[in-house]
Amino acid sequence: MQLAELSKASEVSAASIKFYLRSGLLQPGARLNPTRAAYGPEHLQRLRLIQGLRHVVGLGLREITIVVDVLDKADGSAEQTLELLGVIQSTVLKLQGPEVHTVEGDAVVAELGWPDEPSEARNALNAHLTAMTTAGVSLDPGTLRTYAAAADSIAGLNLDITGSKPTLDELALTAAVGMHMHSQLVLKMLALAQASHAIRRYGGRDLLRGTEE
Repeated sequence: MQLAELSKASEVSAASIKFYLRSGLLQPGARLNPTRAAYGPEHLQRLRLIQGLRHVVGLGLREITIVVDVLDKADGSAEQTLELLGVIQSTVLKLQGPEVHTVEGDAVVAELGWPDEPSEARNALNAHLTAMTTAGVSLDPGTLRTYAAAADSIAGLNLDITGSKPTLDELALTAAVGMHMHSQLVLKMLALAQASHAIRRYGGRDLLRGTEE
């Protein structure tokens, strides 16, 4: 398909497609003549990825470029797929930060049998546990273990969905958009569960609604 057809199929304007081509986010099409090129399914997949990162996840151009750069270097090997998923996770969830260690975090990793490897996600957890302790809302080991076990079950389901995709672009799209949406789903589900427990415990909805008599 040519540019106009790619634009129609992807619902992305021709001007935006040309911008993505100039910026390197989208690979050039097969040249038909000096002014025309042909594009294939891989271009459509890439545009869907870019649109998902922009409009669903809310990433900016710099962040999208980080993901695409790693994606374009990946060859489908387990090592590079793992690196790609790590970059997507740290970019989508904004996990970047200094290396942090906590006894509680190390205990969770050991008890759940998670690989004892450094990662942005592990640093982020440890930083958050430190912040909770500083704020006086630290968790006892049993409660933290319950949280971790629930997260472990959810993460396994997420990866089953992501890992079933046939191409790296589709895997990246499912991982990025899915990670964002599933994380929001967990937060909303937790909020509803908290509200439900509070209603049962305190016998009414007025406090939750913030209404006054």
